[in-house]
Amino acid sequence: GIEREAKSITYATQGVSAKELTVTRSLNVVNSLQGKVDNETKSFLDGIHEQYGKIKKREFYKYVMGSFASYKTQFEKKVMALNIAIDNQSLISGFQIIDFVNDLPIAPERNTSKLQFPAKGEWTVIWGGDTKSQNYHVESRAQKNAFDIVMKGPNGKSYKTNGKTNEDYYAFGVELYAPCDATVAVVVDGIQDNIPGELNPMYVPGNTVILKTANGEFLFFAHFKYHTIKVKTGDKISRGQLLGQCGNSGSSSEAHIHFHIQNTDNMMNATGIKCYFDDIKINGQLKKDYSPVQKDLIQQEP
Repeated sequence: GIEREAKSITYATQGVSAKELTVTRSLNVVNSLQGKVDNETKSFLDGIHEQYGKIKKREFYKYVMGSFASYKTQFEKKVMALNIAIDNQSLISGFQIIDFVNDLPIAPERNTSKLQFPAKGEWTVIWGGDTKSQNYHVESRAQKNAFDIVMKGPNGKSYKTNGKTNEDYYAFGVELYAPCDATVAVVVDGIQDNIPGELNPMYVPGNTVILKTANGEFLFFAHFKYHTIKVKTGDKISRGQLLGQCGNSGSSSEAHIHFHIQNTDNMMNATGIKCYFDDIKINGQLKKDYSPVQKDLIQQEP
């Protein structure tokens, strides 16, 4: 029921003390979490249940900075937006249920800018493609067309000896280049590289560069090596210009290229765009306008 579903969103907190304002077009609950669910809150939740039915499906929609997270929520009777506000202690401070309106920017299905692969040498696609088995990113709206790509050596592995240090990985420190002419939209630097196998969840992308193309696509590079980024926000850069070095910062277990395209610079509200590279070698064969998939061997045509 709605009460069980609502509790699941509260990250197993004890309960909500809420004030019911209305159960028509808009429902607002504005009070801090304190103690168990009281009769007033139960009445509020029962009102939602009665008007809209049980929750059938819920998916993250967008985050409004400093305000709330919004979830597109399929009730039995209607699709609504369930907005949840969190306070400084990460406790729920309020709910809002309103009619769902899709107000995110429309995203094209694919890139129109001609892109080159952003690194030299041969690389292996670990995650890439349109299915969940090929690419775990497909469940994320912003990253649904993302690639995770590693460099392997003659031993068939991504590391030279035992993989215990970043320097042991073939990809670590390899230079990454701009896929096309663009403007630097976002730069995040100063995040230390992880010990291989350990993740840093504090800032998932780690050291980041986001480029905006002339066609309004945002090219998202994550996990750069600590303090190697060579561009700054606002720079006008050229195809092939050095961005920085491949690293292992953020939510990354080993040095690799994470690259995807989205329709805005804010990943929380973005929609992914499928990426096609122009003139690229795939498994030794020249391909034109190709989108790589899992297990492909990629090399930029000189």
